[in-house]
Amino acid sequence: MADSPAFDPPVALASLSGEADAEWAQQGAEYAGAAFLGGIALDEQTRAAAQEMVDRDRTEFLPSDPIAFIDDQLAALSDLSLTPGFNVRTTSLEPLARAAAVCADHDAIIEINAHCRQDEMCAAGAGESLLRNEDRLCEQVRTAAESGAAVSVKVRTELDGVSLPALAPELDAAGADYLHVDAMDSEPVIADIAEETTATIIANNEVRDRESVAEYLSYGADAVSVGRPSDDPRVLSRVRDAAESWFADEPMEVDL
Repeated sequence: MADSPAFDPPVALASLSGEADAEWAQQGAEYAGAAFLGGIALDEQTRAAAQEMVDRDRTEFLPSDPIAFIDDQLAALSDLSLTPGFNVRTTSLEPLARAAAVCADHDAIIEINAHCRQDEMCAAGAGESLLRNEDRLCEQVRTAAESGAAVSVKVRTELDGVSLPALAPELDAAGADYLHVDAMDSEPVIADIAEETTATIIANNEVRDRESVAEYLSYGADAVSVGRPSDDPRVLSRVRDAAESWFADEPMEVDL
């Protein structure tokens, strides 16, 4: 757990595949201190998986040159005060290193997607399948960290056989600066992860209002992120105000 808010305000916009682009981040910038664009598939295997997902009516970014796309999208955010990030999926290290270098050039966070649970992406060896292969995930974190960019790992709870509190120190050692945790219906696990990591914890899932923000921050998260309602100013305004209040002199009270 960090000693101070991760960014100001301590609210992030969480990536939505095929939707979270620079225009989306610009629209939410008033309410957030960070925005994770993407996700985007970087290599042949994950791009093929993304195409299969598009073929069954999911939305994905599939530019001809994903590295150039990342560069262009981050450049479009250069005048904003928020911290940009890019969520990426890959099975290969070389395109990850290139993407991370672009993020470093833009003072952006590279976020490794160990979160996507779509069958096609998991079959390719990306997404949440990485949580079952600690060595490969840590190798991706080390590769990204070598670029000089800040590294986030997007993870999810409630995956059989996977202990995020046990994994957290390994990700720390590999170079992760942020753990972006989709808590699913296991919110208290945030407290268990916080005890095991020095990384900044961003808590995600059903962050909508004062109560949900207070719950996650009470468990030890350093920030929260908003997913599906990230294009709804009413939700974002409530979340921003609640998160800022938490780090003020008189934190909110919440029953856990």
